[in-house]
Amino acid sequence: MPPERLERFARHIVLPEVGGAGQAALAQKHVALVGLGGIGSPVLQYLSAAGIGRFTLIDAGDVELSNLQRQTIYTTRDIGHAKAVAARRWLANFDGAIPADVYDDRIDPANARRLIEGADLVLDGTDNFATRLAVSDACVRAGVPLLSAAVGRFQGQVGAFAGHLPDQACYRCFVGDAFDADDCDTCAEDGVLGAMVGWVGSFAAMQAIRVLLTGAGSLGDPHWAKLYLMDGLDPEMRSFRIAKDPACKGCGSGA
Repeated sequence: MPPERLERFARHIVLPEVGGAGQAALAQKHVALVGLGGIGSPVLQYLSAAGIGRFTLIDAGDVELSNLQRQTIYTTRDIGHAKAVAARRWLANFDGAIPADVYDDRIDPANARRLIEGADLVLDGTDNFATRLAVSDACVRAGVPLLSAAVGRFQGQVGAFAGHLPDQACYRCFVGDAFDADDCDTCAEDGVLGAMVGWVGSFAAMQAIRVLLTGAGSLGDPHWAKLYLMDGLDPEMRSFRIAKDPACKGCGSGA
C-alpha cells in the first residue's frame, strides 16, 4: 500500500487480529450494500473507514427529511436526491480512493443476481421481506455470503448466512416462504430510535469485517447462521443458531 494508505489504516495494522495481511485483504474486497438507510449509513461509514476496496451501492429511494433522524450520511442538502447517488457523494468526500457502482433500482428476483454480481459479501439492510428474500436467493445462486441486519423500535438483529455452502442455512431457512410480499412493519408506522439503528449498523459492520477477514486475519470464524438479537430497552444481546432447512426453496431441495 502507498504510504498515505498505511498511515490511514495504521490503527488497524497494529492489531494482531488484522495486521498488514488483513488490511491488504480488506483493500481487495468488494461489498454490495443493499439499502442505504439507517443501517446502510453506519455500515458504509465503518466499512469505508476500514479500507474496503470497492462498493456497490443499491437503493431505489430518495432522501427525505424524516430520514435525517437516523440516516447519518445525509444532510438537508441531500433531501430530494437519490440515496444511492448521495451515498456515493459521501464516499467520494470521505475517501476518494474507493470506487463505487451505483444503482437506484429496486431489487427484485429478476435483477438481484445481476446487481450483486462480483461482490465478496452482500450486506442487506432493507425493510421488507420481498427484497430480503430476493437478495438471499440471489446470494445462494451467485455463491456470495450474505450479512442480514434489521431493526425496529428498540430491537435489532444481525446474522451472517452462507446458504451456497452445502451444510449452511440461508436467510430463507430462517424466515420461510410466508413473507414473499411487502408486509414488514415500517419505521413510519412503529417508530425507531436513531441510536438503536446505529448500534445495529455498527455491529453489522463489525461482523462484515469478521467475514471478510476469514483466512486473512484472526477475528475468529464468520459465525454462519448465528443470529444476534439486540435489545435497546433492557440492553443486552443474545444469539441462536439457525438450522438448514433441507427443503428450503432458496438453498435446499426446493430451490
